[in-house]
Amino acid sequence: MTTAVAAARAILTSLHEVMASRAGAQAKLNQVVEVIGESLDSEVCSIYLLREGMLELFATRGLEQSAVHVTRLAVGEGLVGTIADNIETLNLAEAATHPDFAFRPETGEEKFHSFAGVPIVRRERAVGVLSVQHLDPRRYEEVEIEALQTVAMVLSELIANAELIDEEDALGPLPLQTGPERLHGLTLVKGLAAGVAVFHQPRVTIEHVMAEDIEAERQRVYLAFDKMRDQIDRMANQAEFGVGGEHEEVLETYKMFAYDEGWSRRINEAIDSGLTAEAAIERVQQRTRMRMRQIDDPLLADRMHDLEDLSNRLLRIVSGQLGTAATLGLKGDAILIARNLGPAELLEYDRRRLKGVILEEGSLTAHVVIVARAMGVPVLGRARGLRAVIREGDELLLDAEQGVVDVRPTPMLIEAFENRSARNRERQAAYAAMRDLEPVSRDGKRITVMMNAGLRDDAAMVAVTGADGIGLFRTEFQFLVSATLPARERQTRLYRDVLDTAGDKPVIFRTVDIGGDKILPYLRHDEDLLDEENPAMGWRALRVALEREGLMKAQARALIEAAAGRTLNVMFPMVTEPWEFDAARAMFETQVAFLKARKKQLPESIRFGAMLEVPALAESLDELAPRISFLSVGTNDLTQFLFAADRANPKLAERYDWLGASILRFLRRVVRTVGPHGIDLTVCGEMGGRRLEALALIGIGFTRLSITPAAVGPIKELVRKVDTAEIAQAMEQWLASPPADLRAELKAWAAARDIDCD
Repeated sequence: MTTAVAAARAILTSLHEVMASRAGAQAKLNQVVEVIGESLDSEVCSIYLLREGMLELFATRGLEQSAVHVTRLAVGEGLVGTIADNIETLNLAEAATHPDFAFRPETGEEKFHSFAGVPIVRRERAVGVLSVQHLDPRRYEEVEIEALQTVAMVLSELIANAELIDEEDALGPLPLQTGPERLHGLTLVKGLAAGVAVFHQPRVTIEHVMAEDIEAERQRVYLAFDKMRDQIDRMANQAEFGVGGEHEEVLETYKMFAYDEGWSRRINEAIDSGLTAEAAIERVQQRTRMRMRQIDDPLLADRMHDLEDLSNRLLRIVSGQLGTAATLGLKGDAILIARNLGPAELLEYDRRRLKGVILEEGSLTAHVVIVARAMGVPVLGRARGLRAVIREGDELLLDAEQGVVDVRPTPMLIEAFENRSARNRERQAAYAAMRDLEPVSRDGKRITVMMNAGLRDDAAMVAVTGADGIGLFRTEFQFLVSATLPARERQTRLYRDVLDTAGDKPVIFRTVDIGGDKILPYLRHDEDLLDEENPAMGWRALRVALEREGLMKAQARALIEAAAGRTLNVMFPMVTEPWEFDAARAMFETQVAFLKARKKQLPESIRFGAMLEVPALAESLDELAPRISFLSVGTNDLTQFLFAADRANPKLAERYDWLGASILRFLRRVVRTVGPHGIDLTVCGEMGGRRLEALALIGIGFTRLSITPAAVGPIKELVRKVDTAEIAQAMEQWLASPPADLRAELKAWAAARDIDCD
């Protein structure tokens, strides 16, 4: 038995006697602080409970007894208020140095230095705080903090049973909402959807915390784990997305969590300390939530969300409270509401009636987002205050393109939404009808319109959209959704599937671009990837691959084997100087020689290219151009480097304009430098997918664009309306003598020729 388990068990054994006594609630609390103080050798132990909206000192050992029921703190006030507000643990060697420290003279606490506190949680909200203090400055040991957290769960039950808090006040009942409201969020999966609000999951309330029979509780957990794993296996086998897909790797990672022995061991340790099966699961889950609040890395946070999803599932099974909106069945068109959602839980829903999802949390890299995209379900994330505004059954209009949801919309809003949905369907139908039409301008210029991809299923969009191929396949997506480094064989299968799906149309594979804001979970131990002051310009992309040769060599071999008998197009990201391209190409050629010596079938040809994202490379294009078959301009990174403006910083979002003279002049110079060498020059990035920006790019000489699949139809339609010679002449004049607002000039030029660029 670990030290933490033994300490918690010793305290719980003493508390069990306290709880079983006939003493009143106040007397029990007085005994609790004495037990904890003595067990942790702490001069002070205090319990604050939420009453009438304030945190009131209910019991203490070590502080002035006259302060009991007198000292009160607002939620968010002082250290105690901060713990309750953030539902987080504090562990301070010197309490007074914390910025939220608030001194209460009536308590006599000025002589105590160290402080540790944990929230007392009920139904995911803090209803009180348990704290300890010590005369000497010291941080409490992890074993002591874990013991406090376990005791806090027991106190939650005692408090609820003794009705020491006003439950309605503590848990914040929802005010009656009747009028229309609008919530804003982050678009995770684009789309429009209408339906009634359905809350994903009723919260399981744990009624009994302390175990009577530890072995019986352990058996309940074992049986629940078996049932949960069976459910996950069945869902993974029944998921209907067609053959292959990145979502399959998501589910495999999800299954890995379900079978994780470390997770089950932590729950068993919590049972050993004296908790019931439900309380043990909740105890481990609370710790997971607290860790999530401390994680800045979105990828690791997403993995923690997956684990919490499984914890919720396990808790429902062991408690017998299995009802969710999915198991009860959707009665009609529904918009699902959840704090967060795991991929397996999303798969439980009837895809015919699930029209959209709104999350209080969520991120672009979350597993559930990848699965929702494969299902074609629009998702809005980070919509704060959902439960304060939305009621079960409310009518919702979800616009996951503009990032808003209208709650209880007025008839006028409904009519406008329906009209927009109809126009959207008509527009999509018109673009779909252009699938087989070539993007040829009015003066006969053929513009190559390719698409960007990163998931196995994305490749199918080549046929759906009529794109000329895949101009950018982001291979790092496979690495980002995997719990471990993808094996070479798995990489080979993905690349081969993409090539098979694309058929005779070209696919350009960009080698793995990690680092910066794309840290792989299994490389978190790598100090070179951590704590960079400016990660966008740090150790990332090709810089990582050249130093970590094993990563590049494995990918090179996978790509070469996947393209056997075909043309392989390989592009290296973030090339800054020509020698980097040479070094990366040499790695591939070494692998070609290796496979050739072993009589393996090789690609018919290999075309090598580079991404122009670093402005410095533009000064070496005359040297690099003879060595490459193609060059792709990554406008997203290029623009932020050119303007020294971080594209992830919202304060700098308006600091630059893709239709500013400086960026367009830079790109025109690239066109003119590369032109005489006869290599393919493509714009890859969001800039090329915007109609007005695409018009400008065509005007300065670009004839190849690689854009999102959704933008292929609109850009093909634009090209067929443009006279390239005419726009080239206009752009030449504007860039020679830039107007005050080039964007406005270009928009007016397009409007005069009946070219819609909105």
